[in-house]
Amino acid sequence: MAAHNVTKEVPIVFITGSDPIRYGLVASHNRPGGNATGVSFLVNQLNAKRLDIATQLVPNARVVGFMLRPSNPTSASDTQEVEAAAATLGIKLLTFKVESSRDFSSAFEAAARERVGIVLVHTDPFFLSNRNALVAANQKHAVPAMYEVREFVMAGGLASYGTDIVEAFRQLGIYAGRIVKGEKPADLPVLQSTRFELAINLNTAKALGLTVPTNLLVAADEVIE
Repeated sequence: MAAHNVTKEVPIVFITGSDPIRYGLVASHNRPGGNATGVSFLVNQLNAKRLDIATQLVPNARVVGFMLRPSNPTSASDTQEVEAAAATLGIKLLTFKVESSRDFSSAFEAAARERVGIVLVHTDPFFLSNRNALVAANQKHAVPAMYEVREFVMAGGLASYGTDIVEAFRQLGIYAGRIVKGEKPADLPVLQSTRFELAINLNTAKALGLTVPTNLLVAADEVIE
């Protein structure tokens, strides 16, 4: 966004989990029309699905947490989406706001104190970049958590559902190469990821005293044992 605010000529290739039209990066997905294009992997649109999987992992959960960073521009709209999904399931939703990695432990401590069944961690590059610290704080307070991509599960998180981020970045690199060779961002449609994956860490589930339903194990793209 900062780059787009200062130039309308230098090509920009982006990757985002949000709608690039909403933030003015492109005029439309099919015809970006400006100097920016890239990959939208739609993770923010998967909040309801992620909540559904979370409640299957912890079927007796009557209170679910949503950890977010208020300065993320999508936090407000995504909170509304999760609240609506929780209301449909008859579940109470509590939000836990963090702005730095120093807040992780206190947020999970509060979730444990409030007897939250499972915490959904908002889709945010800040969380992905700090996943080791986030998962460590999560494990310290023994609160189940559902994440956006499998990198969290590889770090010891319980489960994730979202886009294959490696494939999304591969697509990003291809677009960068095409632009370097002379194609214009205005003519390259915004790519949307269509491959989503479920990852589950059975070691973490065992440590939390959870039994993962068979249907989720069968559906999982990756199971860590």
